[in-house]
Amino acid sequence: MKVVLLVGGRGIRLVGEDAPLPKALYRIGQQPLVYHIMRMFAANGMKRFLLTLGYRGEQIVDYFLHHAPFLQTDLSLKLGSEGGLPQIRRLNGPEESWEVILAHTGIEAATGERLRRAEQYLDDCEQFIVTYGDGLADLDPAALVDFHRKHGRVGTVTVVRANSQFGHVDFGDGGVVECIEEKPPLPGWINGGFLVFDSRIFDYLQPGDSLEADCLPRLVDDGQLVARPHDGFWACMDTYKDAMALEELWASGHAPWAVDGP
Repeated sequence: MKVVLLVGGRGIRLVGEDAPLPKALYRIGQQPLVYHIMRMFAANGMKRFLLTLGYRGEQIVDYFLHHAPFLQTDLSLKLGSEGGLPQIRRLNGPEESWEVILAHTGIEAATGERLRRAEQYLDDCEQFIVTYGDGLADLDPAALVDFHRKHGRVGTVTVVRANSQFGHVDFGDGGVVECIEEKPPLPGWINGGFLVFDSRIFDYLQPGDSLEADCLPRLVDDGQLVARPHDGFWACMDTYKDAMALEELWASGHAPWAVDGP
């Protein structure tokens, strides 16, 4: 099972138009957001990843080539070896064994177009997961995939509840306030950003598409999209305030998305 991460965004609401990093590389603790997301899948046995790069994609490449293998790890270097390159031996640290494809899909491409351009790397997959580089959840990916396989349609979307950013006020005649509730749950469900598709999804993608605004409505029209509610923890690093809240959760030692295992 491959996991596609759409990590081409700028993160404008997080840090502004000229963000120095792609959103997926902003850190929670000692590791970037994208690593936290990938760890969740890897701990559930899903270790094949396809990252669709866009804005400052070369920085994501640099992270995986020069940083990810060596963080929290003691190293032994033998310099002056044959060929002039140092020989590197890991002395400790986590043993990760992941396959990561880094596909440059254009700086300005929409999400559906990014997926369409990466189709060649998914031709060995009957089903695959698609998610974003800014969402965290205490999700069971295996249960999500099992749900998708059982209903047999093209797509599954994880839906979650979200809270209002503002306090809600009910008032009656004369403006007398009858109820005030700080940041209550919003009515209905929202797209939680963890999706499963089978290969038929490419029949629903057209050049330049947004996955959310163009492709998913086509699936809905054909009765080919099924919702799977998730009632557990879910959060999106959309703003600086979101980033601070996630950092505080991580620092507390009780981050709901944290997992054990490789």
